[in-house]
Amino acid sequence: MMNASRIFTVAALCLVSAAHAETYPAKSIRFIVPFPPGGPTDVLARVLGQKLSEQMGQPVVLDNRPGAGGNLGLELAAKSAPDGYTLLLGAVGTLTISPYLYAKLNYDPARDFQPISLVASMPNVLLVHPSVPAKTLKELVQLAKASPGKLNFGSGGAGTSNHLGGELLKSMTKIDIVHVPYKGASQAMLGLIGGQIDIVVIGTPTAIPQIQAGKVRALAVLSSSRLPAIANVPTAGEAGFPGYEVTTWYGVLAPAGTSKDIVARLNTELAKVMTVPASRDRIVGAGFDPMTSTPQQFAEFIKAESVRWGKVIKDAGIRAE
Repeated sequence: MMNASRIFTVAALCLVSAAHAETYPAKSIRFIVPFPPGGPTDVLARVLGQKLSEQMGQPVVLDNRPGAGGNLGLELAAKSAPDGYTLLLGAVGTLTISPYLYAKLNYDPARDFQPISLVASMPNVLLVHPSVPAKTLKELVQLAKASPGKLNFGSGGAGTSNHLGGELLKSMTKIDIVHVPYKGASQAMLGLIGGQIDIVVIGTPTAIPQIQAGKVRALAVLSSSRLPAIANVPTAGEAGFPGYEVTTWYGVLAPAGTSKDIVARLNTELAKVMTVPASRDRIVGAGFDPMTSTPQQFAEFIKAESVRWGKVIKDAGIRAE
């Protein structure tokens, strides 16, 4: 049986927690972004930070901490106090891919973070150089099977979404295509436009302008639905390859141990951001699909994605370069 002093202590802690949540936030919030300034991800972070600041009445200060594929930013967030004043913009790479790529990380995605909400996803598109004699995804697979090792695909480096998108296609179809890593996805796209590589899986902000300019051919959108900007391009499922989906997603997290009341408050505020037309328009304009979720849904999503990409990485024998 719990003694009186123990009951008093627990009750007091609950009251302190409740009072803290009611006054939260009482100062500025640091929003760690493990990517460099500029580009679509930074646009997403700035939209979120600006609207959260307006809604919650305190500054939300972006802290860009790029490096080591985003792992430096996550390490910093993992070591921060769980008081609601440090938030993190996490992504598929750092939360579900890095643990399988690196022999040692200074953070554990499952142990060190409290998921708050998914906020956005970015579909990828499978592109080929116009010289590749395949007009559909089925024709590309048939071509690869007829000439093992002759076709290649580019990526922004080992373990990037471009790389894993190609490896997932290899795994699903049992084709032999050769990986050509570049130092960044933009360089891989230039390699495709220049004809140095045959195939690339890449995000919509980079893909769509080149598709519309006729410099590359799109064979499939790797998401569950078609994209309005390239509505004539089928999804991989429609092209005969259900389950071949590669999306780059983002979510907001806090250090593990952050109170449930604060997590619930932040979840509600992030959901509000997605109801503001101007905010949604900026997010969509940067190439993202706005998203919302409960903390539990986000946690379950991370687990499922970790299992999925972990298998691809292990089967392909990929390690960080």
